Amino acid sequence: MSAVSSSNGSTKDNLTKSGFSRRSWLRGAGIGTGVVGTGVLEQEAEAQQAKVMSGEVEISLDINGRKRPVKVEPRTTLLDALRNRLDLTGAKRVCDRATCGACTVIVGGKVVYGCTMLAVDAAGKSIQTIEGIAPEGQLHPVSQAFVNNDAQQCGYCTPGFVMAAKGFLDKNQNPTEAQVDKAMAGNICRCGTYVGVRKAVLEAAKRGGSNA
Repeated sequence: MSAVSSSNGSTKDNLTKSGFSRRSWLRGAGIGTGVVGTGVLEQEAEAQQAKVMSGEVEISLDINGRKRPVKVEPRTTLLDALRNRLDLTGAKRVCDRATCGACTVIVGGKVVYGCTMLAVDAAGKSIQTIEGIAPEGQLHPVSQAFVNNDAQQCGYCTPGFVMAAKGFLDKNQNPTEAQVDKAMAGNICRCGTYVGVRKAVLEAAKRGGSNA
């Protein structure tokens, strides 16, 4: 009996010396429960938000001079709306992280990545895609310059480069090589045809810019 008491006393003394007590343990357990409870509430809030965001709304997009009604979820990107809902597949999905530029379009006169802009935010703004910059069956001057200078290999990134070049030349019709390189820096060509791209943009500029 005394041995047991002595043992329990030693254990209690050791725990006390280490700063541990039943009260502190219960306090910690309570905090832990609160954290878990908070986490559950946050998860429920996120789930509710996702449910709200999942409903489709009808918007009108002004694409290449034509009003196009389309139903999208509020979280749908402009790129997804163009490709999956309107069958305008010129803008390509590659990185989907605003890095490669393959999804480049022009919105409100500004060059943007279609994967970073929500379709609902593009409503009411003028949208230009590769499909609508030239009459059917004809090449836009920038597109023609890309052909003349062999500025495409696989061609997958080419629409994005053409749109980026057009948007650039709309505002700068007499650029230097350095300005062209800077303007095209947001687009990536995995085939490495950057020299051809530079020549193409400069040729289009000499021929009168993007509206030659």
